[in-house]
Amino acid sequence: MDGYLDHAATTPPRPEVLDVLGRWMGSANASARHLAGQEARRAVEHAREQVAGALGCAPHDVVFTSGGSEADNLAVKGIVWGALADGRPRPAHVVTTAVEHAAVLEPARWLAARGDVELDVVAPRPDGTVAVDDVLARVRDGSDGRAPTVLVSVMGANNEVGAINDVARLGAALRPHGIPLHVDAVQCVATLDVSLADWQADALAVSAHKLGGPQGVGVAVLRRGLAAEPLAHGGGQDRGLRSGTFAVGLIAACGAALERAVTERAALRARLTTLSDRLADGLAGIEGIRRSGPADASARLASHVHVMVDGVDAEALALGLDTAGVAASAGSACSSGAATASHVVAACGLTGTPLRLSLGWTSDEEVVDHAVAVLGALVPRLRAGGDVFGLAAVGAAGTAR
Repeated sequence: MDGYLDHAATTPPRPEVLDVLGRWMGSANASARHLAGQEARRAVEHAREQVAGALGCAPHDVVFTSGGSEADNLAVKGIVWGALADGRPRPAHVVTTAVEHAAVLEPARWLAARGDVELDVVAPRPDGTVAVDDVLARVRDGSDGRAPTVLVSVMGANNEVGAINDVARLGAALRPHGIPLHVDAVQCVATLDVSLADWQADALAVSAHKLGGPQGVGVAVLRRGLAAEPLAHGGGQDRGLRSGTFAVGLIAACGAALERAVTERAALRARLTTLSDRLADGLAGIEGIRRSGPADASARLASHVHVMVDGVDAEALALGLDTAGVAASAGSACSSGAATASHVVAACGLTGTPLRLSLGWTSDEEVVDHAVAVLGALVPRLRAGGDVFGLAAVGAAGTAR
């Protein structure tokens, strides 16, 4: 993937993880009682232990899903329905933020539309971070006669601007009141230390393909003892929270990817910090490109460089980058594929066309320098009303070969 700078959307799987995937793809049903089935079950449980070690939780807290979106849905809907099943007043009360991934916001809004919850959505700061005090100010204890809060959902780090939230402080504040905290940690695991225990969270969502694993598998961590209802009923696998035949190959690969991500996290974070600084410095020299997200490097992901570009159309920018061999995300990430308006950018009050350039384990100086050269040629061309064709030959020096 030469020129690939969209690791926040998906990162290439590591070869050793693909080896694990291939080894177990043809396995027997892990719920079968015969020897072949039990061998497959051992692979599933080994992966569960790998995941638990990587995420600072117990193995029995781990529920395997099809990815981060299902994990978020299982946490948001499942915890709300669990609270209602336990006799909490309906509508229950949920607090989340305006910069959450759609996999959190849409289920929460759906629950509100059907009368299951009253929803409080907290605005971010302009840099995309969410103030813990602003979240806590919305939390209810029920003493004023209103329904108490049954769930707070705040992402660990934003998938677009890369802003990191202080979920550890939030978890510590909520814990004495018994209010569950769910953290969408999908963007965190590759470069941030993630721990259910350290964050004092009750639920996490993780997706394997964001950290060198395959697409189609993820993890919902749901603390044992937390009241939660399943999204689907069937065979009763994974504590009855996620029925269905275990996808042994995907699950084994997910465990291997998470274990590898944790082992290499510190080294990757240091390398990506250097590369992202190089990228940001190069973009700063292009007129009308402004970096967004936190100014403090410790408050943003090492993998993300998010900028606002003045005077260009998002579709034209995306097409121009693609034509020149740079894969990046212009507009909203994780949408239908079109360059649509970003709810994160709108919530932060940013102006211009958003562009997210995200790095991962395959990134190097060559891809960074090529992106800077391409944008240095493309952006002025688009502002002048030119087309995007002829940019494929732009090299690292910014000139056509």
